[in-house]
Amino acid sequence: MARSWRRNGAGYLFLTPWLIGFFGLTLGPTLASLYLSFTDYDLLTPPRWAGLKNYEYAFFQDERLRHALWVTFQYVIWAVPLKLAVALALAMALDRSVRGVGLYRAAFYLPSLLGASVAIALLWRLIFGADGLVNHLLFVILGIKGPGWVTHPDYALWTLIALAVWQFGSPMIIFLAGLRQIPQDLYEAASMDGAGPPRQFFRITLPLLAPVIFFNLVFQTIEAFKAFTQAFIVSGGKGGPVDSTLFYSLYLYIEAFENFRMGYASALAWLLLVIIGVFTAIAFLTSRYWVYYEDEGR
Repeated sequence: MARSWRRNGAGYLFLTPWLIGFFGLTLGPTLASLYLSFTDYDLLTPPRWAGLKNYEYAFFQDERLRHALWVTFQYVIWAVPLKLAVALALAMALDRSVRGVGLYRAAFYLPSLLGASVAIALLWRLIFGADGLVNHLLFVILGIKGPGWVTHPDYALWTLIALAVWQFGSPMIIFLAGLRQIPQDLYEAASMDGAGPPRQFFRITLPLLAPVIFFNLVFQTIEAFKAFTQAFIVSGGKGGPVDSTLFYSLYLYIEAFENFRMGYASALAWLLLVIIGVFTAIAFLTSRYWVYYEDEGR
């Protein structure tokens, strides 16, 4: 026993910081939030047990929550497919042995490193402001006086969608890695049979890239549901104008740290987990009909 402990002790010792972090910073707060979701808690007084009151209010009474869900669904439905389409197009363009392609890859990946930062969100707000760069170019080139994109309820959400699409670097790199795994012999054989680029794309590239597309789809959908920083900065932390950028995570933040309804915010956090879980489950269940895994013969 002593010999076994001496042999494995170093491993346990190295695991200790991770275990402390996991139990203290992940599992502990997670279980605490689950408990708080069944309480009335305002950060100032001790939690009071409320049963299912928070969940009942969320399901049947909170109209602003329904609006936040609608805004978030719109964001996910538009931002994710557009980002993946741009990422795939650029990955295919960069999947070539041309001079300086490494520099282009690094340059295109850079937005993903900066896109979720506060600085970029502030810059985006300035670019799409009433006197921003976009309106200046519209006036100089087309003679059009553009609206305040981030202050107009009809356009504010689209500026955030554009910001999300601009962060195409991460899925682009993953697509590029997937494209490198497709045997070039397939394209050469298809060319000899008279198949042009469009036919090769739909008959070879998309089917063999389906697992990578599926991975990017699931990951980017989860990230889109959790979007917070951009909406917080662009809307000034309020989800405006007229709640047009009130994302679910932003509404959760407002309930927790502005309205001090920590118990209700905890319930919202668990509902978000369920929503993401449902969408992820749907993606996995439907993947059997369109995702091709070569090693499984389907």
